[in-house]
Amino acid sequence: MRMLSLAALCAGLAIVPAARAADDGVIKGQVVWAGEPKPQPKLNVDKDQPHCLSKGDLLSEVFVINKDNKGLKNVIVWLTTADGGKPPVPAALAKPDKPTVDIDQPVCAFEPRVVALREGQTLVVKNSAPIAHNVAYSGSRAKNAGSNSIVPPGQKYDIKGLKADKQQIALACNIHGWMKGWARVFDHPYYAVTDADGKFEIKNAPKGDFKLVVWHEEGFNGGAAGRDGQKITVKAGDNDLGKIEFKQ
Repeated sequence: MRMLSLAALCAGLAIVPAARAADDGVIKGQVVWAGEPKPQPKLNVDKDQPHCLSKGDLLSEVFVINKDNKGLKNVIVWLTTADGGKPPVPAALAKPDKPTVDIDQPVCAFEPRVVALREGQTLVVKNSAPIAHNVAYSGSRAKNAGSNSIVPPGQKYDIKGLKADKQQIALACNIHGWMKGWARVFDHPYYAVTDADGKFEIKNAPKGDFKLVVWHEEGFNGGAAGRDGQKITVKAGDNDLGKIEFKQ
């Protein structure tokens, strides 16, 4: 009887994640550049040229637009409630799924250039290059005031205690002044960064009426009004938003 009861209990527990997963929404889409193609000008590399130019010229990564489909890379998209608040987070998603998010500086550029993370995660800035870099970061004074630290070759710098904030965090290497990067910190898991095709996917999204905010390092989609995001309704299963044209 005890074995039967235990088996029944395990079976019942196994149903819970499946039921919750079936009730979740998956938000998909593609952010595409709406205007004329943006150039990627060559950067002025005025230091450590033997290493920094070892893979070829360094190009600006402010706008990385796929020439085949106009997909815009390095855009952060996230959910908010209708009034700009935090969406509901179930207990199963209360903690980040991993403790760290990594950035590297292998050839005099931050890779990736744009990251998103949750409060409670550590941002690990690595230096796999044979030359020294530093990492300077700054967000809002109230939450992510910032610091500046040298990162010797083969070493890393852990940025701990970052707080969820509406303001982005700027990353820079002062040794190599052209090196820039960006981070955003959230208090929920409903965010994503677009890939080389401009595509993104947000899993485990709650059902209901929300807003989707679309941010690029040059600003929000649609300008200042884009801070509020666009209204969307999330249903169980796939929610394909198709192409989202990014306009400044």
